Amino acid sequence: MDRFEGTSLDCVRSTRTVFRALAFSVSSGGALVLVGPNGSGKSSLLRVMAGLLPQAAGTLSWNGANLAEDPDAHRARLRYLGHLDAVKPALTVTENLAFWAGLLGAEGEAVVPALDALGIGHLADLPARFLSAGQKRRLNLARLALRPAALWLLDEPATALDAETTDRLRNLIQKHRDGGGMAVVSTHSDLGLSGSDVLDVGRFSARRSAAFDDDGDAAA
Repeated sequence: MDRFEGTSLDCVRSTRTVFRALAFSVSSGGALVLVGPNGSGKSSLLRVMAGLLPQAAGTLSWNGANLAEDPDAHRARLRYLGHLDAVKPALTVTENLAFWAGLLGAEGEAVVPALDALGIGHLADLPARFLSAGQKRRLNLARLALRPAALWLLDEPATALDAETTDRLRNLIQKHRDGGGMAVVSTHSDLGLSGSDVLDVGRFSARRSAAFDDDGDAAA
């Protein structure tokens, strides 16, 4: 069983401490749901987990081995989906996903089933510039169905999705977990992920800034 862990993590963006002394652990088949108010550091934590943002302190490990020792191996085992949908407007829906299939080393035959998994197979030949916000999000999420990966890092994946597609996403994540994968999901809504752990990132946020004095009143 694989285990992904973080201990005593600090995150600093520019000169602002986003969170400090944060810890987490997630194992094969598990899901970790990140909650907290806007600005508490959920997106920053996902970027740290993905190796896109260096932590200011602390350690990330996979099965006890420090990720800093082999960052390429970590990148190869994960799928990261951020706020922005990686969609080229001039390409068709199929061409967009075929690009990602090639980048991820997936077979070309995986494209059609991946589109169907998110309910957009009927849009296969449509140029992506004509997609709605929800359809673009579904196309972005279809990347997850192209090829298995041990770790999914998903930042607000249900944004712009209707109830039916949210169910599809939930089922996709559950299928991933049933196969031994793990998922870390930032969300403001309850996705209904069974047996998931919840991490309130806000508990680790810096509690004071230069704008406030020690009594919690706004500084002059």
